[in-house]
Amino acid sequence: MSTPEDVHRLSPLLELSHALAASDIRSALPRVLEILAEAFGALNGAILLADEEGKGLRIEAARGLSQQATERAHYKAGEGINGRVLASGKAVVLPQASQEPLFLDRTGVLREQKRKKTELSFFCVPVFLDRKTAGTLCLTVPYDQYRDYDRDTKVIQIAASMVGLAMKVAKLVAADRQRLAEENQQLRLELRERYDLRHLIGHSHAMQRVYEAVAQAAPSSTTVLIRGESGTGKELVAHALHYNSPRADKPFIKVSCGALPENLIESELFGYEPGAFTDARHQKKGRFELAHGGTLFLDEVGELSPATQVKLLRVLQEREFERLGGVKPIQVDVRLITATHRDLESAVKNGSFREDLYYRLHVFELFMPPLRERQADILLLADHFVEKISAAQGKDVRRISTSAIDMLVAYHWPGNVRELENAIERAILVSEGGVIHAHHLPPSLQTAEVSGTLPSIGLGDAVAAFERDLLQDTLKSARGNRARAARLLRTTERILNYKIKKYDLEPERFKTP
Repeated sequence: MSTPEDVHRLSPLLELSHALAASDIRSALPRVLEILAEAFGALNGAILLADEEGKGLRIEAARGLSQQATERAHYKAGEGINGRVLASGKAVVLPQASQEPLFLDRTGVLREQKRKKTELSFFCVPVFLDRKTAGTLCLTVPYDQYRDYDRDTKVIQIAASMVGLAMKVAKLVAADRQRLAEENQQLRLELRERYDLRHLIGHSHAMQRVYEAVAQAAPSSTTVLIRGESGTGKELVAHALHYNSPRADKPFIKVSCGALPENLIESELFGYEPGAFTDARHQKKGRFELAHGGTLFLDEVGELSPATQVKLLRVLQEREFERLGGVKPIQVDVRLITATHRDLESAVKNGSFREDLYYRLHVFELFMPPLRERQADILLLADHFVEKISAAQGKDVRRISTSAIDMLVAYHWPGNVRELENAIERAILVSEGGVIHAHHLPPSLQTAEVSGTLPSIGLGDAVAAFERDLLQDTLKSARGNRARAARLLRTTERILNYKIKKYDLEPERFKTP
């Protein structure tokens, strides 16, 4: 049964748990000593931590000791009482410290008490971390012949265990923070590498103008408006602008204005306070707040409602806004990049888009050309998608046949780069070998009504076209060598020569110089 004295001795442990939980371990240690000193009437106390090799101790936190005494009090393993506790991992209690020759008194407290002709008691217990002695906790108290030294030692050992547990938690938290910091740094490097200008694919004149515009706009905080049809890669350019800017280490937040209902877009952009509407139970930060210090990308900005346009204009002018249901202005530092496929000039004329907002967004315009205007880039993009998608799907597709290349180049690509990527993905999915042939491409590329490139043909003509394509592709692989081409097709050279003559092919043009 617990006595009132027991409760009095154990109550400091509750204070210790609060102190250790309320702050980081380094700043909590002085408070730990303060609580123990008050509970035991200690003249002084100290927490000593071992070095990385576990061969020495130095004071980490002290109470009742001068700066000079703290600097003197360091011990090797096995040296003095603290060194013995470090080496053995066992508590040492000296009811009368003056009678113990191993008590080195480097803090000078024993000499002071001898002058006063009083006796001291000394408690020294180990602090464990990961089952190893990581330090010591010691208290110096006035000698009392009626003190229950066993009970007090147990209480101090519990306090030391709590310190050790807090140190372990702090160590784990620090390791997690370090790991997250390394992962975030690696992610930032990967994102910067991924959206480097070198990874915007294309050598056409139209893309050269894009590169020049990105290089001009990226280093500044200027508002950029990206124009272009859907699927041309406007979001990719927005990423490149951010990750090649001084804000690259800050957030990049994107919002698709066309994908969100009109009644949600305002709360998504500016956030809301509890009670702003029926389901608003908690405060929510908007995308502008989340992008503070970084970049906010508004895709399809032409779809914004008139009410949201007014708020967006105020943010651009004043650099502040209020959350829905809030009255406190919130200051933000955000670079705005917008994109649209709409004709904003016509929208301004018919009144669906504010003229003053248009001029705020139209500071620096960047135009993404449609794929039909960059025919020189189609093959580069197709090869890039073959490599990327085949690796993701685990298929060994290495190239595109000549007839398939002709079909890709002849098509007008109303869906732009996005449609090309989807076409290559579909072709890789249905292909059975390491080559994409014309018949692997989507029907839209092979239908005259859609592509305007292929005539309607019967079965015989289709088979002949496939045979001619296969022969031409094999001769290309064999570099015009007829004997090797015959072996690749598992036929005789006589039959191959007959087919070459039939389809009026020229093997010599595939020979390397």
